[in-house]
Amino acid sequence: MNTIIQNILVFTSLALAIWFLLQKFGLFPKKKVATNKACGQDDCGCH
Repeated sequence: MNTIIQNILVFTSLALAIWFLLQKFGLFPKKKVATNKACGQDDCGCH
């Protein structure tokens, strides 16, 4: 029983680590949310 739980935890942590690395290096880009916090015409978002 402990082996099953241990394997589930190991594969879950491995999947989360791979997902984090893929997202960090741009293979799964984050969705950009449009905000109205832009200043001026160039949409720099400084405020």
